[in-house]
Amino acid sequence: MSRARQPPLVTGISPNEGISWTKVTIRGENLGTGPTDLIGLTICGHNCLLTAEWMSASKIVCRVGQAKNDKGDIIVTTKSGGKGTSTVSFKLLKPEKIGILDQSAVWVDEMNYYDMRTDRNKGIPPLSLRPANPLGIEIDKGRFPQKDLEALFPGMSADFTSENFSAAWYLIENHSTTSFDQLKTAVVNLKKQANKKNEGSLAYVKGGLSTFFEAQDALSAIHQKLEADGTEKVEGSMTQKLENVLNRASNTADTLFQEVLGRKDKADSTRNALNVLQRFKFLFNLPLNIERNIQKGDYDVVINDYEKAKSLFGKTEVQVFKKYYAEVETRIEALRELLLDKLLETPSTLHDQKRYIRYLSDLHAPGDPAWQCIGAQHQWILQLMHNCKETYFVSGCADSLSFFFSLGNPLLHSPMLELDGDVRPSPIGHLSQTASLKRGSSFQSGRDDAWRYKAPQQVVFVEKLTKLVVSQLPNFWKLWISYVNGSLFSETAEKSGQMERSKKNARQRQNDFKKMIQEVMHSLVKLIRGALLPFSLREGESRQYGGWEMKSELSGQWLTHVIQTVRLSSESLTALEIPNDMLQIIQDLILDLRVRCIIVTLQHTAEDIKRLAEKEDWVVDNEGLTSLPSQFEQCIIHALQSLKPVLDCKPGEASVFQQQRTQEDVCQLSIGIMQVFIDCLEQLSTKPDGDIDTAHLSVDISSPDLFGSLHEDSSLSSEQRLLIALSNCRYLERHTFLNIAEHFEKHGFQGVEKITQASMESLKELDQRLFEMYIEFKADPIVGSLEPGIYAGYFDWKDCLVPAGVRNYLKEALVNIIAVHAEVFTISKDLVPRVMSRVVEAVSEELSRLMQCVSSFSRNGALQARLEICALRDAVAIYLTPESNSSFKQALEALPQLSSGTDKKLLEELLNKFKSSMHLQLTCFQASSSAMMKT
Repeated sequence: MSRARQPPLVTGISPNEGISWTKVTIRGENLGTGPTDLIGLTICGHNCLLTAEWMSASKIVCRVGQAKNDKGDIIVTTKSGGKGTSTVSFKLLKPEKIGILDQSAVWVDEMNYYDMRTDRNKGIPPLSLRPANPLGIEIDKGRFPQKDLEALFPGMSADFTSENFSAAWYLIENHSTTSFDQLKTAVVNLKKQANKKNEGSLAYVKGGLSTFFEAQDALSAIHQKLEADGTEKVEGSMTQKLENVLNRASNTADTLFQEVLGRKDKADSTRNALNVLQRFKFLFNLPLNIERNIQKGDYDVVINDYEKAKSLFGKTEVQVFKKYYAEVETRIEALRELLLDKLLETPSTLHDQKRYIRYLSDLHAPGDPAWQCIGAQHQWILQLMHNCKETYFVSGCADSLSFFFSLGNPLLHSPMLELDGDVRPSPIGHLSQTASLKRGSSFQSGRDDAWRYKAPQQVVFVEKLTKLVVSQLPNFWKLWISYVNGSLFSETAEKSGQMERSKKNARQRQNDFKKMIQEVMHSLVKLIRGALLPFSLREGESRQYGGWEMKSELSGQWLTHVIQTVRLSSESLTALEIPNDMLQIIQDLILDLRVRCIIVTLQHTAEDIKRLAEKEDWVVDNEGLTSLPSQFEQCIIHALQSLKPVLDCKPGEASVFQQQRTQEDVCQLSIGIMQVFIDCLEQLSTKPDGDIDTAHLSVDISSPDLFGSLHEDSSLSSEQRLLIALSNCRYLERHTFLNIAEHFEKHGFQGVEKITQASMESLKELDQRLFEMYIEFKADPIVGSLEPGIYAGYFDWKDCLVPAGVRNYLKEALVNIIAVHAEVFTISKDLVPRVMSRVVEAVSEELSRLMQCVSSFSRNGALQARLEICALRDAVAIYLTPESNSSFKQALEALPQLSSGTDKKLLEELLNKFKSSMHLQLTCFQASSSAMMKT
């Protein structure tokens, strides 16, 4: 039966030799599928499974045990492969043991040994640490009872480390059967060991040098004490032996270390001489060292040397020392002036400022360098702000963003003006995300896109100005905080009371520093107002902070970008924990900018809407609408969406509509926007034919009932434009204006009801005017043709023939009414009932007037008149109104009543004949009726 896997095969072991408990790495093939698959591991016949660690199918790590065989194979046994084979072998070495009496250059711990099996130290008694075999021959334990040996050698021991060691006992116990030749070999081994110890004594004496010196001192002390006591009890031989040992130790030490000790004494004497010389050489070389260290910028070294010299020679009376110390003071005074100049030099980093202040404090400079630095930084920030404005005036190239990176003023190239962690978006990044930053741009897709990579001069200036302030003011504020808490000074200054004096000065100058911050904030705000809100400055301030050439007012989108920039600057300054009262002026500026942005955006929106008339393409959809209402709504929505960041209040900001005046202005502007569009509609509907661009005119022909479509030359008549305008007005009233009102409320506008009411009233007035104009255009010709048609051919109601049918004038009037119906139906089905009802009213009113003006009717005349009135009334019955019904009733009442049944029958026959002959023409009214009922 074959196994699932091949048996393990060991092909390598590293290392291939070593003592017991050596860690080895076994490599081979098929060494198991996992730790649980490994069930056996032997090296040189010793089971090493306990320490085995399975790594992979080709690698096992373990420790070699205490095997009996010196060399053997490595056998791995697994569940899956069974017992394996080995192509390599391992050689087990015997460890070298250091006995208690063996000489060693290192310390051997007699109390502990390292147990490699358990990886921990294990304590054993010292007597169990037996030395190596002293005789160097094989030990053969005898079978003598221990009790007999103890009786034979009372008070003795076979342990040669014991004070009562008995050589005979040791030989009987360990070498009772050893031959004489082996004993002679043991003697030779003992002599070799003795000679080896003698030869190695010199090598180990250096390691025990301190012991030799201690022994020599002890022996000398014993010898002196014995001489002083003069005792005669100590035997002469003991004294002689001690002296001999002392002399030999002394002679050996002198021989070994005489040269070394001589060199040491010489070096000590030289070192002492140099130390004495160096103490005074320090002062002599100090002026030159000060100059060198100043040139290298090692001011800390100079200060330390100066403090040292001052403590050593500050009060000296030696003339030479006084002379050199005065020279040192001269150099230090020059250093004070140099450090003060560097401290007041701008630009400078906060780290350098603190460093120079600490140096001046350590050098006990007169005055208050820290406050001088604060004042210099304050003036520097103000100068940078004004230079930034002047640079834009002088450069003349600030109308593109390239100017933002190519300023010619060296002051604005300072490294202090570069912010590594500037989180505010750059103008380029902002413009890349802005779909439109120009008035009307959202409706002018054909423009060149190059404009969007250019920023107005004022916007770039505000970007640069705020970045300048945000980069400079934090260091300025931190410098003041360090001045207040005294962290500008070192520990020596604290000990000398300099820190307390600084804190006291800071408390006295708090108001002065507050004025500095306020001056910076006022300058920042006024410079921005001068660039963006010049009308908000006083006359004197306008000359100082204004002067910008306002070729055109900034658009709302650019003002939104500026507001975002100022907001980020305010957040950065607030993060410095500057008191809110100092930053309130910036919040006021943001509020004014927000209000101005809303006003400008609404004004520009009104201008955009005014230009919508130029974009009217007169393309009519199924509902009779053009794209104009949708464009108007989208224009309003786009403007409101662009104002959303402005209308939203950031932490600490007030609502933009908190002032009543702002609410009123925004309300009036909103009403004005709606009125502008209403005027635009009126302008389009009443413009002369020659002023209308119809080159791109088209209509929606999806409806099958366009029998009265536009002319073949695609030109629009005044009446058609009026109908399209009426259709647009109807849609505006029912949908667009209501949607816009919802958007106004959504964005927090005040007075939305007022805006909607005023807009609706104006729209209804326009709708009524346009409707009356259209009715006048269409109804007047029909009404005017009735009277001439009635009396054509010298017709007389008193003398006429028996009626044979409806006369032609009435048919012509109906055809004209049908033409009006077709024209209206082509533009908008929803307008048909309204228009047709008014046309029918006008015709019926004129017909009633004509009938009432007839003095008398003959029988045939009355029948003819009744036939024509009833034919017209029945044809347009679907569009009759109370007014038109009243007119038809009055017209019929003006006629004599039909007395005979013959006349009534004739009337009915003639009416049916008329309806039958005009069925095709009158079908439009029926279709319109069906459509109207569905609507």
